Amino acid sequence: MILKNQLISAFILTLPLSAAAESRWTMNTEGGITWNVAESGEKHSDHIEMSGKTVSTVLRYGVDDNGNFILNKSLVWPMLRTVPNNTHASLMRRYDWNPLDAVTINGRSVSGEKVRNISLKGTLSVKSDIDQGYYGKYELIRNYFPSTELPALVEMYGIVNKGERPLRVEIGDSRMTSTTDPSTGVTGSFVISGAVDSPGYYVINPGDTLTFSASISAVKKGAPAISVNAGTELNKRQNLVDRLMGTLVLETPDQVIDRMFAFSKIRACESIYETQGGPMHGPGGESYYAAIWANDQAEYINPYFPFTGYDYGNASALNSFRHFARFMNDEMKPIPSSIVAEGLDIWNGVGDRGDAAMIAHGASRYALAKGDINEARELWNLIEWCLKYCKGKLNKEGVVESDTDELENRFESGDANLCTSSLYYDALISASYLARDLGIKDWKKYQSEAASLRKNIEKYFGKEIGGFDTYAYYDGNDKLRAWICIPLAMGINDRATQTLDALFSPKLWTENGLLTEEGDRTFWDRSTLYALRGAYTVGETKRATDFLHDYSATRLLGEHVPYAIEAWPEGSQRHLSAESGLYGRIITEGLFGIRPTGLKSFSLTPHLPTGWDHMNLRHIRAFGSDFDIEVKRINGNKISVNIIEGSKKKSYKTVSGNTINIKL
Repeated sequence: MILKNQLISAFILTLPLSAAAESRWTMNTEGGITWNVAESGEKHSDHIEMSGKTVSTVLRYGVDDNGNFILNKSLVWPMLRTVPNNTHASLMRRYDWNPLDAVTINGRSVSGEKVRNISLKGTLSVKSDIDQGYYGKYELIRNYFPSTELPALVEMYGIVNKGERPLRVEIGDSRMTSTTDPSTGVTGSFVISGAVDSPGYYVINPGDTLTFSASISAVKKGAPAISVNAGTELNKRQNLVDRLMGTLVLETPDQVIDRMFAFSKIRACESIYETQGGPMHGPGGESYYAAIWANDQAEYINPYFPFTGYDYGNASALNSFRHFARFMNDEMKPIPSSIVAEGLDIWNGVGDRGDAAMIAHGASRYALAKGDINEARELWNLIEWCLKYCKGKLNKEGVVESDTDELENRFESGDANLCTSSLYYDALISASYLARDLGIKDWKKYQSEAASLRKNIEKYFGKEIGGFDTYAYYDGNDKLRAWICIPLAMGINDRATQTLDALFSPKLWTENGLLTEEGDRTFWDRSTLYALRGAYTVGETKRATDFLHDYSATRLLGEHVPYAIEAWPEGSQRHLSAESGLYGRIITEGLFGIRPTGLKSFSLTPHLPTGWDHMNLRHIRAFGSDFDIEVKRINGNKISVNIIEGSKKKSYKTVSGNTINIKL
């Protein structure tokens, strides 16, 4: 057995990394990414989701065989509720409505387009060249984005005269209005409107530019129509994007990882909706809005929000935990998996998914990272209840039973799964730190319970699977599963080397990350993101960084960009929001090894990759502060670490992978 595993490990370490597909996109100097269509000369299509507080849009865009820009606009209005008012009951429509169809230039329609480039940075921007000979030569610029607060998709157009004669432009009064069937809406009919803001006749002299805009919006019937000032809305959108990209800033020698991290904050933070039940972070994907889940929100993204410094994100996190707390009960019935319809209903269609462990993990980490003692006191009751619930679900072997896991019976999870027990373990550790800072006398009991649970996880789940000394995901599992990465992310390193060998072996790893199960074709980014974080957490820095770079290059610059995705084939690789939060946690909790240990303290385990001389994380807004972490290589594996908090600076000299305890 020892010889067999040594041979497997040696084989894996010599495998070439899964090469990212040849990059279609490049990073531009404005902090975004650009597809230079004129250089590639290929037709291609893709989709991206962008969101504001009252609208979300999925833009399906591309370039056809003739070089024309193609676009289908999918719009979701989460607070315009449809019947039945369930998880998916947001008003949704797809449109090909194109304001340019009503535009003529020197008496001719816009035609003969050759798209030059398409760029992304919180907006979708398109630049095209049009040469109609005697009838005009001009550049056409398009820009699409959701309003930050209004229920509207905003479209901006620019026509730049590149010829030697004036362009005479007629912009038609293009409009479309649709009133929905009142029987399909919770409050009756909705009115959807598309309109151009400035129809009329214009002359563009050589070198000059004409700009105009359009929008698609929706309101309840009888409500005032939406008035959109496109310039104001563009400024608000750009200010939001700049704000998100300007805090929690990653600086490393790997520009691909830096840019992917910056982009991930946009998608992670933008998808929050101003519902009647308060701000609710939603996954998106034309399915999941005005609702919260124990995994996507409580477990994945809420612990990340304090690091970003985004107040609205923190408000959504606290609001979600308050909603879950409504369902605590003396009978110890499970908390619903999801609270939907702006907080008016629930979904628990597959029973207990280990939701209490998800909530306890997320709420305790959020409370610690937020650093607000009043919020911590409020959340303690929920955390304590969830821990008590999990303790009551321990089986005779001492691991947590649940009806299923977050994949909701898509794949077998047995009576007790590795994910639920691992999350419960981490929640116990975090709860001990929080209880100590709250002055709870018996706080050490949570550490004792965590130690016992860790032993039980090893006894119950520790198995040889597929030739690797790793974990069976559940009792009776005989195929490698992606979720064997979960213990690593929670700091359980008992089987770290062989588990990583299994994860990064051809049995599970593909150019799109981890397969959910050995021999299957399905992949979910969430498991890949957990695995990369876990690899750093247990000190496998080189492998983690190599695979992280490949993954980032594929997602940021490949064929489907620019964010982490949900899954395939399910959902057609939707840009669900919380996955981008998981990407961010690879950096904060993995690469830098930040582990909250109190309301104003954390342990720091920086993993400076070989070949990097530095890595910095600036404007970290966690623990009620605003501070920087600077890591610099001194010599070999020796590093210097600076913690800069305002005018205060603390310096340390240590070895990459060693832990430093920090108190702000």
